[in-house]
Amino acid sequence: MATLASLLLLFAQLAIVSFAAPVANHTLEARQSVSTLTSAQVTGYKTYSWYASAAYCSPAQTLAWNCGTRCSSNSRFVPIASGGNGASIQYWYVGYDPGLSSIIVGYQGTDPSKILPLVTDAKFDFEPLRSALFPGVSSSVQTHNGFGDAHAASATSVLSAVRTGLSRYAINRVTLTGHSLGGAIAIIATAYLSVQIPGVTLRTITYGSPRVGNQAFVDFVNARSVMNRINNKDDFIPILPGRFLNYAHTEGEIHIVNSNSWVSCPGQDNTNAQCTIGYVPNIAAGSLGDHLGPYDGVNMGSC
Repeated sequence: MATLASLLLLFAQLAIVSFAAPVANHTLEARQSVSTLTSAQVTGYKTYSWYASAAYCSPAQTLAWNCGTRCSSNSRFVPIASGGNGASIQYWYVGYDPGLSSIIVGYQGTDPSKILPLVTDAKFDFEPLRSALFPGVSSSVQTHNGFGDAHAASATSVLSAVRTGLSRYAINRVTLTGHSLGGAIAIIATAYLSVQIPGVTLRTITYGSPRVGNQAFVDFVNARSVMNRINNKDDFIPILPGRFLNYAHTEGEIHIVNSNSWVSCPGQDNTNAQCTIGYVPNIAAGSLGDHLGPYDGVNMGSC
């Protein structure tokens, strides 16, 4: 209960803005048809769910790949590098999955026991992508400033580890994942790796991620990776920051509905009743208790 109370306080200012702002000024995306994933398709995501969950574990644990079920569920994983301190720099890890023939990059989500990441989450001004990290990218491509700061804190270290892995294993595929704030960082890192490693094949799967940037940013990322966002039931974090603030979501939402079916919601912010916006039109209709999962039996949060 203390964890939920801390997060509720964190998002209070966003909630106030959400209720106060006139949604009518923002054109909603047309409702698109949805489809239910098969049990085999749902099972196919479990590998990534465990990778996102493992990102909450300390660098010492992920570098040794010794973090209980979160690590043993992907026993074939070969770690390359880990970092972060869980406060000013979110935990991260990079390694190789021979079954997927892919480098894996995982980012820690919001841990309520660490105050600095929570403050980072509460900021929601736009800023252009940093030119030193994203050379040649238009200043019109912008992200939430707190998320941009969180990505920048580990960007060059992650890039170095990814390059090492691609060279060592003679592959060209990178998969990025994370939950909550970690999902937001993973989405920005997708854009970053696409700029820094031209021609790399990218796959991005996030869990309970908030909106990260403006429409120009979303268009930029969608064109460079196969994207999926997995949201759980009445979790309201994915509806923040609000669309009326000109934030947009990347494409590929998969929404876990109350029956525990997984529903594919094509487009960016699909307003179908089975998708997150349909389930959670505002914060009052949501439940923060759904934020940590479970995602087909996998829970996120402190390791």
